[in-house]
Amino acid sequence: MAKKGKKYADAVKLIDRDRVYQAEEALELVKKTAVAKFDETVEVAVRLGVDPKKADQQIRGAVVLPHGTGKTQRVLVFAKGEKAKEAEAAGADYVGEDDLINKINQGWFDFDVIVATPDMMAQVGRLGRVLGPKGLMPNPKTGTVTFDVAKAVAEIKAGKVEYRVDKSGNIHVPIGKVSFEPAQLLENFQTIIETLHKVKPAAAKGTYVRNIAVASTMGPGVRVATSSFSK
Repeated sequence: MAKKGKKYADAVKLIDRDRVYQAEEALELVKKTAVAKFDETVEVAVRLGVDPKKADQQIRGAVVLPHGTGKTQRVLVFAKGEKAKEAEAAGADYVGEDDLINKINQGWFDFDVIVATPDMMAQVGRLGRVLGPKGLMPNPKTGTVTFDVAKAVAEIKAGKVEYRVDKSGNIHVPIGKVSFEPAQLLENFQTIIETLHKVKPAAAKGTYVRNIAVASTMGPGVRVATSSFSK
């Protein structure tokens, strides 16, 4: 295990490991314990009481954070004709068809999110083996397979984030930067938690939100009380 530095050790001392904090206090601690020299990303991790192996308990979607993520997303759009023009007008960084497919096949990945119109998915599907492992494949559940490319691009640029439960029942989502105001982080945090409650599978039994923690990229995790969010 890699040895942690003195700054990290000092940051850990500010957190009571035997305590769970209210969201406001937890996020303030995350800001205080950020040890890196760069503007770290703040992430929320949620352990859900679901069985991802069952099709009716898989959770995946996307939501626009009120204050964005603090990161400018580079958006690639697969579209043609008028839809390509709409994507360009909406601010897409790259728009194309087979030219971009060939470029990706040659190892080009200078983008963060892909949007595709439904009529382009037959061609885009050929990239499944390279896009799938990177989590870049467009999907209707996250709003990235759509004819409304202008709306999709605008939402992504405004701070849309995707969430997806992993095989252990966990979801990890960025909610901003350490430089954000506490109120901004809190509102983004609440948006994620409220969204997860809205998409709770009917088949999920028992406690749904089991654990919540927040942390910066290089900082220690802070546990958040689930009592305020349990429904």
